[in-house]
Amino acid sequence: MSRTTACIATTAAILMGLSMGLSAPAWAADPAPATTPSVRQPASAEHRALYERMDPLARSVFWSAEVEINPADAVAGVKLSQALRELGRHDQAAEAAQRVLIATPTNIDALLELGRAHIARGQAFYGVAPLEQARAQAPNDWRPLSLLGVAYKQVRRDDDARAAWAEGLRVAPDNPTLLTNAAMALATDGNAAGAETLLRRAVAQPGATLQTRQNLALVLGLQGKTAEAEQMLRRDLPPELADQNLAWLRARTTPGQTAAIDAPPPSPTARTWSSLQGG
Repeated sequence: MSRTTACIATTAAILMGLSMGLSAPAWAADPAPATTPSVRQPASAEHRALYERMDPLARSVFWSAEVEINPADAVAGVKLSQALRELGRHDQAAEAAQRVLIATPTNIDALLELGRAHIARGQAFYGVAPLEQARAQAPNDWRPLSLLGVAYKQVRRDDDARAAWAEGLRVAPDNPTLLTNAAMALATDGNAAGAETLLRRAVAQPGATLQTRQNLALVLGLQGKTAEAEQMLRRDLPPELADQNLAWLRARTTPGQTAAIDAPPPSPTARTWSSLQGG
């Protein structure tokens, strides 16, 4: 074999070895600088704010990754719990909030999320203790009081529920969330007129939501005030959903009578007491 042929064969052997994943001889390899594995960093405040505007599934994936990067990140843990609850994964939401509380037992937001998760999964009894702890730590915060009213109502402590909402309204007069919760409790007890009074106060507040207006429309319809209820429904809902809600109301009321809420209306935005269980 000539010297030229031998060089070609050697070069081909090296290339074949590389293509098969084999190591090239040390003299054939380019020296590579030593690299340090990159360490994942938590997302920036701007990146986190961006994800806060996304749907619950996207938020759950994002905040789960943030918790994996830093398990001691209480904000990420609370946000993960919230996203999981909104996805209907209530048990996992409770677990996420509980993990935050192991590291920071007095974290108000984690206590509230734990309470919400237990309420949402229909086990409000287990949410009462963390919510009462949150109330004791933050007596001027209306949120624990609002949620406590929901939890007490679910476990049939009606007097305690009314007291919690009354205390909440002393802290935050005319808070639309408190008014809505108290109103829907009255509606489920058959007091649609009392619920209407509270809901009219609620919808007059700057922070009133679409759900609050839909609850008022529901209560009005249950009292036979169909014309006003229809105006509200058609202002806030697409025609087909408004028609479905009106049909639901007409099926449950007759002229001169009121009806208790015995089943949720078809609209995904009109909340009855069962849909308030998530707080």
